[in-house]
Amino acid sequence: MDKLLICMSGGRTSAFMTKKILDDYADQYEIAVCFANTGQENDATLDFVKECDDNFNFNTVWIEAEVHKGRIGTTHKVVNYKTASRVGKPFEDVIAKYGIPNVSYPHCTRDLKEAPVHSYIKSIGWKKGEYQTAIGIRSDEPKRIRTINTNKMNRVYPLASWFPSDKQDVMNFWSEQNFDLQLQDYQGNCKWCYKKSTKKLFQIMDDDITIFDFPNSMEKKYGHVGTNSIKGDYSNQPRAFFGKYMTTKNMIELFNETNFKQTHFIFDDYEQEGCAESCEAFVDG
Repeated sequence: MDKLLICMSGGRTSAFMTKKILDDYADQYEIAVCFANTGQENDATLDFVKECDDNFNFNTVWIEAEVHKGRIGTTHKVVNYKTASRVGKPFEDVIAKYGIPNVSYPHCTRDLKEAPVHSYIKSIGWKKGEYQTAIGIRSDEPKRIRTINTNKMNRVYPLASWFPSDKQDVMNFWSEQNFDLQLQDYQGNCKWCYKKSTKKLFQIMDDDITIFDFPNSMEKKYGHVGTNSIKGDYSNQPRAFFGKYMTTKNMIELFNETNFKQTHFIFDDYEQEGCAESCEAFVDG
């Protein structure tokens, strides 16, 4: 029987895809469902993954990054809903070794999600090239589908090809269930992801400024881990998470200067989709 890896990100789209595959394709594939916890997921994301297991029997394997000294790459450890980190332990371990991730060094998905999942899959005897990886990208998100090397990388996009589904299909499905992901679109699964727009980050700061304690602490502790290969004014500066090499402290200062409550930012559809729910592993590269 063919093997299929489902990367359950913790978002509505990913969970919808997982449900459809398990309902309609379980007789065609040996299926493994994995969720990689970074330690900086919103609590609602962890609750949602657990509820999917409780209600739909996903049998999700919860995984976290296991970081090693020296030249040994990131592996995995298996956790569960109760033992999964809520305080950023996996994330801090990765930062301590590889430095602050940002748009120039976007290694967080690689080391917090992709490498641990690959490590787990290898541990159960699945060999590279012998299984397909299902990616939760919908039919209305064609720009996110990497057509180059898709077959070579054994990636499949069920929501675009097997059972084409758009955002409305996903929302209709969840409106009929007795539970749902308790997050607004602008929040996304990662609490403060540097890929979010400034408007989204400001809205999150307005909701709960303490969410940014973690990235602020990481920049102070590990800003000088690794080097900056960026030419120009930033080459000798410590790494920072946010765009234009803004530190968390800088972002909070800008937020305080902006008078956010009176600005009334409105998120358009494009911005909503930028990180509406999750950061998908195995999408790039």
